[in-house]
Amino acid sequence: MKNHSNEPCLIARSLALVGDAWSMLIMRDAHAGLTRFDEFRKSLKIAPTMLTARLSALTEDGLLEKRRYSDRPPRDEYVLTEAGRDFLPVLFAIGAWGRKYRGGGNVTRFFDAETGTEIDPVTIDRETGAPVGTRAIRIVLPG
Repeated sequence: MKNHSNEPCLIARSLALVGDAWSMLIMRDAHAGLTRFDEFRKSLKIAPTMLTARLSALTEDGLLEKRRYSDRPPRDEYVLTEAGRDFLPVLFAIGAWGRKYRGGGNVTRFFDAETGTEIDPVTIDRETGAPVGTRAIRIVLPG
Protein backbone atom coordinates (compact mmCIF):
# COMPACT_ATOMS: atom_id res chain seq x y z
CA MET A 1 0.00 0.00 0.00
CA LYS A 2 3.01 2.30 -0.07
CA ASN A 3 1.67 3.85 -3.27
CA HIS A 4 -1.05 5.49 -1.10
CA SER A 5 1.42 7.24 1.20
CA ASN A 6 0.99 10.57 -0.65
CA GLU A 7 -2.79 10.43 -1.00
CA PRO A 8 -4.68 13.46 0.27
CA CYS A 9 -6.84 11.11 2.39
CA LEU A 10 -5.18 10.65 5.78
CA ILE A 11 -6.85 7.25 6.22
CA ALA A 12 -5.19 6.02 3.01
CA ARG A 13 -1.84 7.50 4.07
CA SER A 14 -2.05 5.83 7.46
CA LEU A 15 -3.07 2.48 6.03
CA ALA A 16 -0.04 2.66 3.75
CA LEU A 17 2.04 2.39 6.93
CA VAL A 18 0.09 0.00 9.13
CA GLY A 19 -2.63 -1.42 6.91
CA ASP A 20 -1.71 -5.08 7.20
CA ALA A 21 -2.58 -7.45 10.01
CA TRP A 22 1.04 -8.29 10.91
CA SER A 23 1.94 -4.63 11.45
CA MET A 24 -1.13 -4.10 13.63
CA LEU A 25 -0.30 -7.16 15.71
CA ILE A 26 3.33 -6.12 16.09
CA MET A 27 2.12 -2.73 17.35
CA ARG A 28 -0.25 -4.49 19.77
CA ASP A 29 2.60 -6.58 21.12
CA ALA A 30 4.93 -3.58 21.35
CA HIS A 31 2.33 -1.84 23.50
CA ALA A 32 2.20 -4.98 25.66
CA GLY A 33 5.94 -4.57 26.32
CA LEU A 34 7.52 -6.86 23.75
CA THR A 35 10.70 -5.41 22.25
CA ARG A 36 12.82 -8.26 20.95
CA PHE A 37 12.64 -10.13 17.66
CA ASP A 38 12.27 -13.53 19.34
CA GLU A 39 9.47 -12.22 21.58
CA PHE A 40 7.50 -10.97 18.58
CA ARG A 41 8.14 -14.19 16.68
CA LYS A 42 7.01 -16.37 19.57
CA SER A 43 3.89 -14.30 20.20
CA LEU A 44 2.83 -14.01 16.56
CA LYS A 45 4.12 -17.33 15.18
CA ILE A 46 5.27 -15.38 12.13
CA ALA A 47 7.98 -16.37 9.65
CA PRO A 48 11.31 -14.65 10.40
CA THR A 49 11.51 -13.05 6.95
CA MET A 50 8.00 -11.60 7.29
CA LEU A 51 8.76 -10.30 10.80
CA THR A 52 12.02 -8.72 9.63
CA ALA A 53 10.22 -6.95 6.80
CA ARG A 54 7.43 -5.65 9.04
CA LEU A 55 9.81 -4.48 11.80
CA SER A 56 11.95 -2.72 9.20
CA ALA A 57 8.91 -0.96 7.72
CA LEU A 58 7.57 0.10 11.12
CA THR A 59 11.03 1.40 12.01
CA GLU A 60 11.46 3.21 8.70
CA ASP A 61 8.00 4.77 9.06
CA GLY A 62 8.77 6.02 12.56
CA LEU A 63 6.47 3.90 14.73
CA LEU A 64 9.30 1.85 16.24
CA GLU A 65 12.92 2.69 16.99
CA LYS A 66 15.64 0.07 16.65
CA ARG A 67 18.11 0.06 19.57
CA ARG A 68 21.17 -2.11 20.06
CA TYR A 69 21.09 -3.95 23.39
CA SER A 70 23.98 -6.37 22.78
CA ASP A 71 27.17 -6.01 20.75
CA ARG A 72 28.32 -9.63 21.07
CA PRO A 73 26.36 -11.11 19.52
CA PRO A 74 24.78 -8.07 17.87
CA ARG A 75 21.17 -7.86 19.00
CA ASP A 76 18.58 -5.11 18.61
CA GLU A 77 15.30 -4.34 20.28
CA TYR A 78 12.36 -2.37 18.93
CA VAL A 79 10.82 0.30 21.13
CA LEU A 80 7.81 2.50 20.53
CA THR A 81 8.38 6.05 19.35
CA GLU A 82 5.98 8.89 20.13
CA ALA A 83 4.11 8.06 16.92
CA GLY A 84 3.98 4.41 17.98
CA ARG A 85 2.67 5.27 21.43
CA ASP A 86 0.04 7.51 19.86
CA PHE A 87 -1.18 4.51 17.83
CA LEU A 88 -2.65 2.74 20.89
CA PRO A 89 -6.08 4.44 20.65
CA VAL A 90 -6.33 3.20 17.04
CA LEU A 91 -5.76 -0.37 18.21
CA PHE A 92 -8.34 0.01 20.96
CA ALA A 93 -10.90 1.46 18.53
CA ILE A 94 -10.42 -1.58 16.28
CA GLY A 95 -10.74 -3.82 19.33
CA ALA A 96 -13.97 -2.11 20.41
CA TRP A 97 -15.42 -2.65 16.94
CA GLY A 98 -14.31 -6.29 17.13
CA ARG A 99 -15.93 -6.72 20.53
CA LYS A 100 -19.23 -5.51 19.07
CA TYR A 101 -19.15 -7.36 15.74
CA ARG A 102 -16.67 -10.23 16.13
CA GLY A 103 -16.96 -10.96 19.86
CA GLY A 104 -18.32 -13.99 21.58
CA GLY A 105 -16.50 -16.88 23.08
CA ASN A 106 -13.19 -16.61 24.84
CA VAL A 107 -11.55 -13.27 23.89
CA THR A 108 -8.64 -11.21 25.13
CA ARG A 109 -9.61 -8.37 27.44
CA PHE A 110 -7.68 -5.20 28.27
CA PHE A 111 -7.58 -3.55 31.69
CA ASP A 112 -6.29 -0.25 33.05
CA ALA A 113 -3.21 -1.17 35.11
CA GLU A 114 -3.91 1.49 37.77
CA THR A 115 -7.65 1.08 38.33
CA GLY A 116 -8.12 -2.52 37.27
CA THR A 117 -11.16 -1.57 35.21
CA GLU A 118 -11.71 -3.00 31.77
CA ILE A 119 -10.95 -0.51 29.00
CA ASP A 120 -14.02 0.43 26.95
CA PRO A 121 -12.78 3.03 24.45
CA VAL A 122 -14.99 5.68 22.92
CA THR A 123 -13.86 7.95 20.09
CA ILE A 124 -15.05 11.50 20.68
CA ASP A 125 -14.87 14.52 18.41
CA ARG A 126 -12.81 17.06 20.34
CA GLU A 127 -14.78 20.06 18.99
CA THR A 128 -18.37 18.86 19.54
CA GLY A 129 -17.89 16.21 22.22
CA ALA A 130 -20.08 13.86 20.17
CA PRO A 131 -19.08 10.23 19.78
CA VAL A 132 -17.64 9.69 16.30
CA GLY A 133 -20.14 7.80 14.16
CA THR A 134 -23.25 9.36 15.72
CA ARG A 135 -23.43 12.26 13.27
CA ALA A 136 -23.31 12.48 9.50
CA ILE A 137 -19.92 13.32 8.03
CA ARG A 138 -18.94 15.41 5.03
CA ILE A 139 -15.70 14.72 3.17
CA VAL A 140 -13.93 17.72 1.64
CA LEU A 141 -11.26 16.96 -0.93
CA PRO A 142 -8.24 19.28 -1.17
CA GLY A 143 -8.10 21.75 -3.92
